[in-house]
Amino acid sequence: MKTVIVVHGGAWAIPDMLAEASVAGVKTAARAGDAVLKNGGSAVDAVEKAVRYLEDDPAFDAGHGAVLNINGEVELDSIIMDGKTLATGAVASVRNIANPVSLARAVMQKTDHVMLTDRGASMFAERIGIPVADDLVTELERKDWELSNSYKDGVKTLFNTQWGHDTVGAVALDSLGNVACATSTGGIRNKMVGRVGDTPIIGSGGYADNRSGAVSCTGHGESILKVTLARLILFHMEQGKSATVAADASLQYMGERVKGCGGAIVVSSSGDWAANFTTERMAWASLKENVLHYGLNPKEDFTEMLK
Repeated sequence: MKTVIVVHGGAWAIPDMLAEASVAGVKTAARAGDAVLKNGGSAVDAVEKAVRYLEDDPAFDAGHGAVLNINGEVELDSIIMDGKTLATGAVASVRNIANPVSLARAVMQKTDHVMLTDRGASMFAERIGIPVADDLVTELERKDWELSNSYKDGVKTLFNTQWGHDTVGAVALDSLGNVACATSTGGIRNKMVGRVGDTPIIGSGGYADNRSGAVSCTGHGESILKVTLARLILFHMEQGKSATVAADASLQYMGERVKGCGGAIVVSSSGDWAANFTTERMAWASLKENVLHYGLNPKEDFTEMLK
């Protein structure tokens, strides 16, 4: 089976000052995930590696660089899912963890549960030796948070402004034909304490099933939750639609039904892939057979041949 990895850095109105860093970040993450797959690693290994790269990159709202809630604190959410067994791990509202995707994987592999939140997730992280990170807030985010406190518009408007920020994610198909997804986020700036969006919720922020494919979603979390976007896309694929048609139809439905914008990356169990969005921009990249595709603006698809 020819391997595929697709990554995204969030669907929102990415400002020009972050555009170059966002594209560079997703390309680097795609290469990192591809290297895992080329070495015979699993789809789960590949999506975790790619998302860790994005969490460590301060250009993105996940891990280092995460946005702050209304009290000026970081609260992080993540999910990872194995399409072979439907095993899933998720964490929500975790505060001092640099790589929540790896904590989510530990929940999947080392507990009988699917999701841990807040204090319980932190206690579990401490028990298994995941270090506490006190350096997740960037100077830029602290300044933006202080500035945005005077900005009283609704959350949906934020996705059409520089205040949006969003999620990161990856989907992969490995050489054995298994798919996986991972999604990670710091959520929405100035969110209420304890607010959880779509990201860690199975079927909304992500879903993976070898019988159809894998999806990672991004955008207005409350809208994505209402239409269970990841599972909706795979439902359309199960009806015979291609990855791109399924993603477009589902995003269009979300826009019509609940007036929500967003994006999704998709890979089918046969290697068909897509990166679609209805926001102003979404940084994304894919790697298949040494061809790197990437884009930022609507209908943009640049290619590079890797040696």
